[in-house]
Parts: sequence; C-alpha cells; structure tokens
Amino acid sequence: MKSESEESGGLKRFGAYCKAIELFDLVVQDLSKFSSDFTLTRLIAQQYASADSIAANIEEGYGRGSRKEYTQFLVIARGSAQETMGRYQRFKHWLPEGIINLRTSLCREIIAILTATIKKLRDLEKAK
Repeated sequence: MKSESEESGGLKRFGAYCKAIELFDLVVQDLSKFSSDFTLTRLIAQQYASADSIAANIEEGYGRGSRKEYTQFLVIARGSAQETMGRYQRFKHWLPEGIINLRTSLCREIIAILTATIKKLRDLEKAK
C-alpha cells in the first residue's frame, strides 16, 4: 500500500497532473474578475468544475490501484480537458485572444500527455 506522501509524490511527477493544477489556478485567475456578472455565473461555474475535474479524476484514478481503473479515470480527465478548452474558446467575448490561446495550448498539452499515457497503459494491459 502506498503512503500518502508516496501517492502525492507520484502525482507531482506526472506532467498532466502538474499542468492540470496550473490550469485550474489560471481559470480562477482569469474568471474571478467576472464573478459579479450574474449573466456569466453558470459558464464560470462550469469552467471551474471542468478544470477541477481534470486534476480530480487523475487523483481518483491514481488512488484506485488498478491499471484498468486508472486508465478509465484518465479518459474522463481527458474529456474534461477537452471541455475546458472548448469553453475557453467560447469565452472569446470576455477574455483577450492571447489568454485564450495560452489556455487552449495548455489544454492541448494536457490532452496530449493523457492520450499518450492512456495508450501506454492500454498496451500494458493487453500485454498481460
């Protein structure tokens, strides 16, 4: 059984997880200035939730201890990254293009890492 510090250390070495934490912090930074605009309340809440879901699903899958379950949670995290990226593109009415480009680029990096990891884990599962 992994200790809490071993689990935390493993996650902190996983690039997609580190980038997911960074992305969540940036979402909060980008959107908190709009918190008083009630017309954006739902969109902001959804963006917070989808960005949080990336890291949360990586954490949950990592904690499961099963390669198959971990892979499934990474697939879900990848979907959340895709959702977060798409919503950033729809925030074009409120955020500068440069911010949107940086955030969607970060989402693409996360998606690429997750895709490669999912493929590797599935290949390992098939080889069993």
